[in-house]
Amino acid sequence: MSEILLDIRDLEVVYETDREIVQAVNGLSFSVDKGKTLGVVGETGAGKTTFALSILKLLPERTGKVISGRIYFDGRDITDYTDADMRAVRGERISMIFQDPMTSLNPVHTVGKQIAESLTLHNSKGRTNEEIEQRVGELLELVGIPAERKNEYPHQFSGGMKQRVVIAIALACDPELLIADEPTTALDVTIQAQVLSLMLDLKNELGTSMIIITHDLGVVAETCDNIAIMYAGEIIEIGTVEDVFEGERHHPYTEGLFGSIPNLDEDAKRLKPIEGSMPDPTNLPKGCKFHTRCPDVMSICSQKQPAAVTIGTHSIKCHKFTIETGEVL
Repeated sequence: MSEILLDIRDLEVVYETDREIVQAVNGLSFSVDKGKTLGVVGETGAGKTTFALSILKLLPERTGKVISGRIYFDGRDITDYTDADMRAVRGERISMIFQDPMTSLNPVHTVGKQIAESLTLHNSKGRTNEEIEQRVGELLELVGIPAERKNEYPHQFSGGMKQRVVIAIALACDPELLIADEPTTALDVTIQAQVLSLMLDLKNELGTSMIIITHDLGVVAETCDNIAIMYAGEIIEIGTVEDVFEGERHHPYTEGLFGSIPNLDEDAKRLKPIEGSMPDPTNLPKGCKFHTRCPDVMSICSQKQPAAVTIGTHSIKCHKFTIETGEVL
């Protein structure tokens, strides 16, 4: 039986300014089992990066705020951890690959020094300086970069190699959970494939649990065990990759995402984009937040928030699959 490593329950996150309140994450709930990978998919503005930053308590200090919900990591509630408590968790037990490798590295320090920083701060194994230097070389070799390049600076590396360095930093302390926020966005297709292959190898070798945040359903199909579809700050469909990709029933938004995937068959139809755009997070619609764009909209959709319905091994929040008694239509 699988063990749950991360369990998020009813998480709500807002950004407060003098003018307005942005409702970024709205009642988010999901879990990640040990050794498993969850892919989180959704349009820009869905709240994917916000919930990831919430886990590590890296929200903007003045504006970002978790207003409700709990975050459990390895059975412990870390929601109210102090900064000192979180410093012991970040890097060592939970690591994050940030979205842009070009800005994630400090240009005035060598890549070796930046990798060594995590090893020095979280030196639970009591490594000497020489052992830390040796480990830096091992990590660079692990991500496909010659160890002798550890004394070079970020500007001497290509975009793909910078991303590999960022992965090396994230993996320095063998974390139990790795959060990868758009890990292949800035990379060309060949390097994307190499980075994904590297992450799969590392998962298999180290048994690391992962959350991969992406726009690319192909990345999810190749690397993930489970998939969560996120829209307007909440998960509207979640399940195993096999059930969601091959199942016959989907949330209309998920169907729209599948319809946007290019098909190389000769008889393939033109791409069918999802009409409209994400709702304004400062003024979210009542009821189902997707109803203003939904081709299957019903009158109840604008009045009542849909409950989650279990279909196969996955869960869908959509009135199309429910009646007032909760029975599947």
